[in-house]
Amino acid sequence: MVAWRRPLAAISLLATGGLLLSGCGVGNNLTGDSEKPAESSSPGEAEKAEEAVEADFPYVREGRMFLDTGQDVRTELAITGLERTPDYTVLYYEQTYLDQLTGLNTWLSTPPTLIDPVSGQVFQEYTDDEGYAIYGSYGSLENEYFPVWEGVTNKYRTYFPRLPKGVKQVTFVGHGMGAMTGIPVQDVKEEQPFPEPNGAQYENTQPPEDEALTFEVRPPDGQAVENKADLESFVDSDIASTTRDGDEETVSLHSDVMFEFDESELTGDAEDVVKQAATTLTRNVDPENPEITVIGHTDGKGSDDYNKKLSKERAETVRDLLKDEVGDEFSFEVEARGSKDPVADEGGSDDEEARARNRRVEFSYQIDPDSAAEGSGEDGDGSALDAAERNVAAPAPFAADDGEVVASTTKDDVKLDVHPLRRDGGYVIGTVSLTNTSDEPIQPDMGGEDSLQPGGPAQFSEGALGGFQLLDPGSDLVRYVAQMKFSDDEYMAFAEEVHELQPGEAYRNIAVFPAPPSDATEMTLRAGPFGELENVPIQ
Repeated sequence: MVAWRRPLAAISLLATGGLLLSGCGVGNNLTGDSEKPAESSSPGEAEKAEEAVEADFPYVREGRMFLDTGQDVRTELAITGLERTPDYTVLYYEQTYLDQLTGLNTWLSTPPTLIDPVSGQVFQEYTDDEGYAIYGSYGSLENEYFPVWEGVTNKYRTYFPRLPKGVKQVTFVGHGMGAMTGIPVQDVKEEQPFPEPNGAQYENTQPPEDEALTFEVRPPDGQAVENKADLESFVDSDIASTTRDGDEETVSLHSDVMFEFDESELTGDAEDVVKQAATTLTRNVDPENPEITVIGHTDGKGSDDYNKKLSKERAETVRDLLKDEVGDEFSFEVEARGSKDPVADEGGSDDEEARARNRRVEFSYQIDPDSAAEGSGEDGDGSALDAAERNVAAPAPFAADDGEVVASTTKDDVKLDVHPLRRDGGYVIGTVSLTNTSDEPIQPDMGGEDSLQPGGPAQFSEGALGGFQLLDPGSDLVRYVAQMKFSDDEYMAFAEEVHELQPGEAYRNIAVFPAPPSDATEMTLRAGPFGELENVPIQ
C-alpha cells in the first residue's frame, strides 16, 4: 500500500479555529497498465439517453471516517448527482462534518469507488501519472487544504472514467459510508456549471450559519489517468474452485480428487467431475470465443522438469475427456506450468493443505456475455460444478442504513456486530460494525494465520477482512472476499481496512463476496478471529 494525495484526506486546525482538509489517504498507486487519457464517446452518443432509472437525489448516509490521530470524525455524506457526460463521469456530493476536530489529521478510509454490481467493473478517481488524485474540487492553498468547520457542509465534485453505456446504477464505496447501493446514472451532454468558490474566504473565519462552502474545480485533461478494475471473485469447494475476473473465468479441479499420487490417469470418481466440468463449459463459454486453455500445475516438491512433465500429462488427460464430452464445439490448448504458479504459500504450518491446493488442473475461458447478464444466474442442479454457477440479480436499491444487528460476538474487548447481507447484482455485501468496549484505543488483530483457512489462496486472504468468508449451509462452497484487480500485479481487497478503534466508538466495515444462488436465504459468516456466525440472513 502507498499513500495517495487526495483532496479530502487530511484535516488541519488553524489558530483561529478553522479546519483544513488536504490529501493523503491510503490506497494503491494505480498507474499500472492504465496510463491513458480518458476516451471520448462518439459524437451524439450523449443524446441517445437510455431508459432512465428513477432518481431521487440526494442519497444520504452517515458514517465515521478513520483518522490517523484517532479523532475519527462522524460525517454525513449526501450524493447529489452522478452524471455520465460524453467524456467522463462526474460525482457531486456534499459532506457535513459532525464533530469538532483539532490538529492535523489524515483520512484512512477507502478511496471513493464506483462499482457496476452486474458486470463487476470498478472505477476510481482520475489521477495523474504518479497515482495522485488531482482532479475535481481543490483547495486554494498550495498544499490543497480545504477549510472545514463543525456542522458546515462542503460541496465537492470528483471525476471518474466514463461509465459504460449500459450501466444504469452503481454502488458507491468510500469515506467510511459502507456501501451506498442503487445510485442512478444520469446521461447529460455536459456537466453542471462550476460553482462560484467561496471556500478561501473561510480558511480563518467561520462561515455564516447555513452557508455551504464551494471550491475551485479542475476537470480531467489530456494527462488524466483512468483507474479501472474488475472484481475478481473466488468460490471454493471440495472438488473445484472458480476464479472470475471480468469476462475471464478459470475453473480449477483439485488434483487430489482427480489423480492418485504421482499419476496422470484419472481416478474412478473423477469421471463425474469431468462431466460436471463439461456441463459448466457448455453453459459458460462465450460461443464467439470458444477457446479453452487447460493448464496443469503441481506443488513445489520434485524437480522442475519432472513437475512440468507431470502437469502436462494431467492437463492432457483432462483435455481429452472434456473433448469427448463436449465434442467439436470448442477448441483446446494445453499448458504445463509445473510448480511455477502456486495459489497457496507452501512451507508454513499449513504446508500439507497448501501443497494440495497447488496440485490442480485448470481450464480458462472467456465468459458468454449472455450467461452473465442480469437475472440469468441459475441455481445449482448437480449437472455442473456448483463452484462455477453464476448468480446475478438486479442491483440493490439504495438504503440509508445497514439494517438491524442479526449476530454479535466479542473478542479481546472488540465487539463485532453483523448486519444482514445484501444482494447487489452478482455479489453480496457483508456489513459489520466493530466497537471498542474498553477504555483505551485498540488496534484489533484481524489477520494472522489463526484467522485464515489452512491452504487458503493467499491472494484472496489479504486485507483487514481477508480472513472473512461466506459458507453456504448444506454445501461445501466457500465464498472469499472479492479483489479489485487493476493490473496483473496490482490488487486491492474489496473490504474496508481496519485501523485503531477509539473507546466506545462503532466503525462500519464492509466486505464484498460473489453471490450465492437465488434460493439461498441465509449464510454462515466465517469472521476471521471472531469465529463463525450462523444464520446471517440475505436481503
